[in-house]
Amino acid sequence: MAEGDGVANQAILVRLDGTATQSDVGALKKWLEREKQLEDRVRRGELRIQERAGTDEQGTPMGAGMDILLTLVNCAGAAVFAEVIRDVRQAVEAWRENRRQVESGDPPNGTVNPVDPDAE
Repeated sequence: MAEGDGVANQAILVRLDGTATQSDVGALKKWLEREKQLEDRVRRGELRIQERAGTDEQGTPMGAGMDILLTLVNCAGAAVFAEVIRDVRQAVEAWRENRRQVESGDPPNGTVNPVDPDAE
């Protein structure tokens, strides 16, 4: 990558709240991998979806918690990144709705935020 060309990896962090189980995290990751728009980007090598140990704002590991990190590889720009964030937010809401229907109790809340993967 040429210096100054502005193309870098960009990442999105999906974090479920403290009510989430390890099973919830795994199910949400699988759900994201099957979402058409995200699945297409993964297949083209533009997006990686991985679980990783959850951390707090200071980067300290949080117990057994896991986050889902989606990394856009050599992202085409702000418009594409914004589109993927929107797709991920919609997918998380769809997963919560589905979980509400198939399991008892309220599904965990989730946050979807951009992160700097180099600062992780």
